[in-house]
Amino acid sequence: MDDEHSIESDGADELLRRALLDDSSALSLSLRVDGLPVSETVTIIFYARRDLGVLQTYLTPGYRGAGSHVPVSDLLLVPCDLNLADAEDREDAERLYAQQARVLRDAVVGADIVLDAWREPLLELAGTVVKVDHSVSLSVRLPAPRLMPTALVAPDSRIVVTPVCSPQTLAEGRPHMGIACSQQDLTRVYPLCDDPERCVADFLAAATEHAREFAVRLAHQEASVERFLELNAA
Repeated sequence: MDDEHSIESDGADELLRRALLDDSSALSLSLRVDGLPVSETVTIIFYARRDLGVLQTYLTPGYRGAGSHVPVSDLLLVPCDLNLADAEDREDAERLYAQQARVLRDAVVGADIVLDAWREPLLELAGTVVKVDHSVSLSVRLPAPRLMPTALVAPDSRIVVTPVCSPQTLAEGRPHMGIACSQQDLTRVYPLCDDPERCVADFLAAATEHAREFAVRLAHQEASVERFLELNAA
């Protein structure tokens, strides 16, 4: 471990990488969530490090049991952490842990079911192929943190659809969730309970308008450059 690095200057992934080098003060608990229609199986990992004062939540594709080594590149940091500070004793902490872990599990199950409902409308309206991407990193920027390492991708239209959530502790209940639909520099987040077909149609209309506005701005900029060059030539 590099003692010259401060906790403030390290990102979550770097903290975890350092922790894996010396895990004498670390503890992790995993929870498998399987039977998902899109993700199939994901593993929730609750990770704590006493000496660094971190308690974080990660999701990784597939099943990772006790003793498994999980590369940092396969871990998605989810901003929904346990809060056991109000536990009076160990028994109470176990109760709170079970309650809060169940909250996250139910959120993941619900989001994956909704994501599955997006698959057919996305296929019909946005492209001939829809793929499932289990990558932790996506090619688009999202306005909210991802809830799980699963996304629907329509390569023909370059649309990415993935569940997102609000940062909060699991003691506050199920996080606010939505479905982010993104294409290059355009992103919209739709409520989880919204009609997927309506959302896809709305996003495609917004993408068309965005492309038109971009073409107008580009033409205006090119005309401005031409006028400037004319001034310079004179």
